[in-house]
Amino acid sequence: MPGQQRPPGDPVQIARGKTLYGIGCTGCHGADLRGGDLGGPNLLRSQLALSDLDGELILPIIQGSRQNQGMPAIDMSREDGLAVAAYVRSIVATIGRQGMPPSVGQAPPSVLVGDVRAGQAYFDAKCNGCHSPAGDLKGIATRISDPKELQNRWVAGGGGGRRSPAAAAVTVAISLPSGEKVEGRLVRIDDFLVTLAFADATVHSFRRDGDVPKVDVHDPMKGHRDLLSTYTDKDMHDVTAYLVTLK
Repeated sequence: MPGQQRPPGDPVQIARGKTLYGIGCTGCHGADLRGGDLGGPNLLRSQLALSDLDGELILPIIQGSRQNQGMPAIDMSREDGLAVAAYVRSIVATIGRQGMPPSVGQAPPSVLVGDVRAGQAYFDAKCNGCHSPAGDLKGIATRISDPKELQNRWVAGGGGGRRSPAAAAVTVAISLPSGEKVEGRLVRIDDFLVTLAFADATVHSFRRDGDVPKVDVHDPMKGHRDLLSTYTDKDMHDVTAYLVTLK
């Protein structure tokens, strides 16, 4: 099977592709690539996905080559499209291997190929506003001892710092015309409604009419999502090499 003949992919590129796939592709193709709620095909049975070697078949579709067949173009760079393709290949490559013994005597590819100093410089420039090596990230390389897991966590925005799930939740503050202000965890927002959950687990929706009521959304992970479209594979390798020194 073609998926089993490929060499191992770049773990950093695959981790990035997994995050991008989760953002832009799961609605149509599902979190497990078997098809989603919006009717996209099962990629695990796609001859195109099975035959793709380096994005040459998947990337054009992401860029819009099948718009007339109902597959819209996805707004992402070529580099990001190749990362999604690498992630899809990494999943397809596991088809038919369930139940087989793992490879013996073959070390997995190392993710520690970056420049520690360059990683620290990137961290100081982009990450220091929210994270601190002496604060929330102190001992992160001890808490997450597997460099690959550590890399996947920070690339996907999971961090690994000392932050509770509640602190990472997206919250919303709604200022009603009456002057009352309500706050809670954001459940859903669109042009017509905003829904939030209160501390007692009750859920309430407010109708929106343009800018009324005023809605302020606070997403602690926005910085990670914004960086996702800007950092390169080298940046990810370098930052990972730096983070593993924080023991």
